[in-house]
Amino acid sequence: MTILITGCSSGIGLAACQFLRRRGFTVIASARRASDVALLEEQGFPAVLLDSSDENSVSAGFEQAVGLAGGRIHAVFCNAGEAFPGALEDLSRRTMQLQFASNFFGTHQLVALAIKHMRDHGATGRIVLNSSVLGFVAMPYRGAYAASKFAMEALGDTLRLELATTNIRVSLLQPGPILTRFRATSLVNFAREVDQRSSAHRRNYQALISRLEKPGAAVRFTLMPQDCMAPLEHALTARRPKARYRVTVLTKVLAMLKRLLPAQTLDRMLQNKI
Repeated sequence: MTILITGCSSGIGLAACQFLRRRGFTVIASARRASDVALLEEQGFPAVLLDSSDENSVSAGFEQAVGLAGGRIHAVFCNAGEAFPGALEDLSRRTMQLQFASNFFGTHQLVALAIKHMRDHGATGRIVLNSSVLGFVAMPYRGAYAASKFAMEALGDTLRLELATTNIRVSLLQPGPILTRFRATSLVNFAREVDQRSSAHRRNYQALISRLEKPGAAVRFTLMPQDCMAPLEHALTARRPKARYRVTVLTKVLAMLKRLLPAQTLDRMLQNKI
């Protein structure tokens, strides 16, 4: 099976490349920076430049990936994404567009290209979307990211319905806290996009910055990228893959609490989770 993976410079994407290659997959890796593509190639991965926030880059990257795959891609793992933290009232329309361009619009575009490709080869294949615990619960100062992941959840659910008569299977991966460079890039985005000094939330922002700057695990029950690999492999190989794969204790607990608790009670629990 040949799989295209996005966002492979580090974290879950890089772990997926390494794990799936060991499991016998042919992996086409991708990253949004040429320097990261070069590093992936040094590790022996066929790799392409693919920036999910750039429409032309997605089209060109997918076409190049098909070429490297010898004309046939069987699966896509849409993993690329980033976060723009901050109170929603402090985020500009431009910032929200950047958030959705990276996390949602690029994913939708790549998935549409992949589905057309899979239909041309017998309407069979696998699509895995890397969502988040923030794809079904909201937390303060993560609104832009949560909105993009809520949208991804709807994308996955709708695709499953629309592709039900084919052999193209769609699954959502829902990681909770995973130890990656994600917080470091989020801090850069926050510093660039949010005017902290004039914000009504400026006192709370110090706690947000402290969490983003904290080395190692920022919260309890943080797992490693490798802990996402068994669910990912099941989504790619099982005869009947699950619609959702919940990874980490936090994801599983919050999924249960959202079903059981009134909204106001859950709000009180999450209100101070900066």
